[in-house]
Amino acid sequence: MRLTTKGRFAVTAMLDLALREHNGPVALAAISQRQQISLSYLEQLFGKLRRAELVESTRGPGGGYSLGRRAEDITVADVILAVDEPLDATGCGGKENCMGDDSGRCLTHELWTRLNDHMLVFLNGVSLRHLVDEQRAKGFTLEEGTPLKRAISPNPVVRPIRVTGPNSVFALGNVLSK
Repeated sequence: MRLTTKGRFAVTAMLDLALREHNGPVALAAISQRQQISLSYLEQLFGKLRRAELVESTRGPGGGYSLGRRAEDITVADVILAVDEPLDATGCGGKENCMGDDSGRCLTHELWTRLNDHMLVFLNGVSLRHLVDEQRAKGFTLEEGTPLKRAISPNPVVRPIRVTGPNSVFALGNVLSK
């Protein structure tokens, strides 16, 4: 099985979201900050998760993402497959041309195919609710830290405007006529 960072990050982000599901929509910037995952990468992943209806988005102030289904109804396999992560241990991607030509399957093709089946059964048996419960059993609590810095501040920053040139058409005319 070749599980890349795409699948790992998607599962981590979904677990972060599931742990906070009762606090309203979760901003991707907050997940990015907590899990040390690039915000632009999360945006790509959550686009795929949204299309698979595993998450829902809420726009505007206080917006973010929430689970599209109950945590017990979303499996790790759902998440990994939604972000186009292959669950395939065969060398041929299931095409049965393991040798790289038309000579057919390799000697161990059936072994890797059975492993694929077992991985899928295992990952389908692990729900986000199960992962949330495991984290809570380990003592996970929501942090009451510094709120995430938002792009829109409730207190606008007022800076003086410095005029270094003409500030109207008339002033410009006066400068040019001299």
